Amino acid sequence: MIIFDCNGVLVDSEPIAAAVAAEEFTRAGVPLSPEMIAQHFFGRRPADMFATVEAATKRQLPKSFAATLSAATFKRFRAELQPTPHMAYALSWLRGPKCVASSSTLERIRVSLDTTGLLRFFEPHLFSAGDVPRGKPAPDLFRHAAHQMNVRPADCIVIEDSPAGITAAAAAGMTSVGFVGGSHAVPNLSVQLMAAGARAVIADMRQLKSTIVALRGW
Repeated sequence: MIIFDCNGVLVDSEPIAAAVAAEEFTRAGVPLSPEMIAQHFFGRRPADMFATVEAATKRQLPKSFAATLSAATFKRFRAELQPTPHMAYALSWLRGPKCVASSSTLERIRVSLDTTGLLRFFEPHLFSAGDVPRGKPAPDLFRHAAHQMNVRPADCIVIEDSPAGITAAAAAGMTSVGFVGGSHAVPNLSVQLMAAGARAVIADMRQLKSTIVALRGW
């Protein structure tokens, strides 16, 4: 089975999400830049981001903050979000079961995939870190996805763009492929993903099928 992260892998969402989060945190009295959001919360679930910010600033975010941030993010996504280049091509050629396992809420996953025309490749096999006790880099989400799909972890290949996601895949006993072709990718991301445990790294989704074929042959 192939397990895809959503943000930064299936859709080119990270720059938009970081910009919106920075705006909303600043509006709530916690001035954060998009670069700070990306550096500290890349690949993490929103609940963990909120908890970390509250602990660091020793102040409570507004009770409506999560809903406000979601609404602002969805508005920008519906207007601007694009699929990762060649993603539909790659998905069309992949055979066998596949699913999405993302740090985002289920609603955000659906909005992202529906907006970009990718939902048809996965529904109803969408899994959110909100459904498990711990988010990435813990293995909970990937283990949950494998269990729900009735597939052994050892038979899963995870496509991830963050060190936290690659670490989670390794902890779950899964093989992982790092993706560095998103517009948010930093110059040393390949090194970070390999250090976290990726078995291969690609920068173009047209390389995905051959990479998976090679990994399955190991």
